[in-house]
Amino acid sequence: MGGAAEPAGAGSRRFQVTHRLVLSIAVPMTLGFLTTPLLGLTDTAVAGRLGRPEALAGLAIAAILFDLIYGSLSFFRTSTTGLAAQAYGRGDPRELQAVFWRAVLSALCLGAMMLLLAPAILWLAPELMTAEPAVAAVVREYFGIRVLSSPATFVNYAILGFVFGRGQATLGLALQILLNGTNILLSIALGLWLGWGISGIAWGTAAAEVIGAAAGLTLVLRQFPASGRPSRGEILDPTKLRQLFQLNADILIRSLILNGAFALMTRVGSGFGSVTLAANAVLMNIFMLSAFFLDGLAGAAEQLAGRAVGANFRPAFDRALKLTAAWSFVMAGMVAAFFLLLGLPIIEFLTTSEEVRGTALAYLPWAAMTGLTGALAFQMDGVFIGATWSREMRNMMLLSFAAYCLALIVLVPSFANHGLWLALNLFLLLRGLLLLAKVPRKAAQSFIAAQ
Repeated sequence: MGGAAEPAGAGSRRFQVTHRLVLSIAVPMTLGFLTTPLLGLTDTAVAGRLGRPEALAGLAIAAILFDLIYGSLSFFRTSTTGLAAQAYGRGDPRELQAVFWRAVLSALCLGAMMLLLAPAILWLAPELMTAEPAVAAVVREYFGIRVLSSPATFVNYAILGFVFGRGQATLGLALQILLNGTNILLSIALGLWLGWGISGIAWGTAAAEVIGAAAGLTLVLRQFPASGRPSRGEILDPTKLRQLFQLNADILIRSLILNGAFALMTRVGSGFGSVTLAANAVLMNIFMLSAFFLDGLAGAAEQLAGRAVGANFRPAFDRALKLTAAWSFVMAGMVAAFFLLLGLPIIEFLTTSEEVRGTALAYLPWAAMTGLTGALAFQMDGVFIGATWSREMRNMMLLSFAAYCLALIVLVPSFANHGLWLALNLFLLLRGLLLLAKVPRKAAQSFIAAQ
């Protein structure tokens, strides 16, 4: 199902990177990523029909809490993709299976850790995020149920990372549709039809995670040949585990800094008043939607770069670099044009305040531009994760963030909110350019045996 042929050995390491291959990975991944916002919209709609304002507010806060925690820990998917792609490129079925089992074991350990931390989170977090006791109670109700599925949630990250690493984007799409589709149906059925309210939405999400993990494990394990089964020693190889942990740590730091940049933008924007702050929040949805459309191509870059490094085949790497960059800028240009042309009705859909609408419209071009200025950064992230050049990716993120802070200091006093958006666009652009500048040297090191 959506499978890619297993490389048989050295003779099959060479492979052609074509436009069709790039799109066969990118399009299903993009469609899969786009199913996630539908889930959030459904949960919000269900909570909104409960007739309790505190239910909707509590769900919103709980969703933010989960995004902060689980979003920061989603490095499992990307790190697994890079390592699986390299093993796939080498034609090493034993290591391919070992990568999968290391990821699953790590996911289960992280899930168990989350269960242990849950009481402390339930005790501290709600009061930190809201002063309303009724809203805090809803946050605890939702979080206390949904956190039970943490091991399954992280296993789903590992499964998706693995199938994407093998280039099985169609299978990944099917699993995401199953996971999010089941979640939507169960949330409606339990939350509304059976009248369970917030508990029903939470149980629907938890059950969907377990169902998705069970289906994913079944489909992946059916593809494993018995002859390629790794030993326990191979799975728990200290060197390989260190590589996995280092890769995960670097991606985590990169993600935390990126989230920190967005948080800093919100903090600086709050100094311009509530209307401008609300307008920026509306426009950040445009940036996030642009990112969803570009993530599929970043995923294609990740898989193809990792596969080329594993195969030690430089021509495929160079071709993947060019084609994924070209398609990223084509997609970014289309998305930017879409938001420039249809930005007003989107803004009107997201807010009913005429004042916020007018302010958001004034800054719309900056938000529409983020797809173009961020296209190279998204693509380069995919290349660097696939090639497991995570240390350089982390360091360039730190350098870009320092430049971003400097840009805020210089631009905001003179240009106010325009300066804030300009600084964000410069941050995105600089990140891509700094990573691109590192590619020639890193590629020469990685493919030295093939020169």
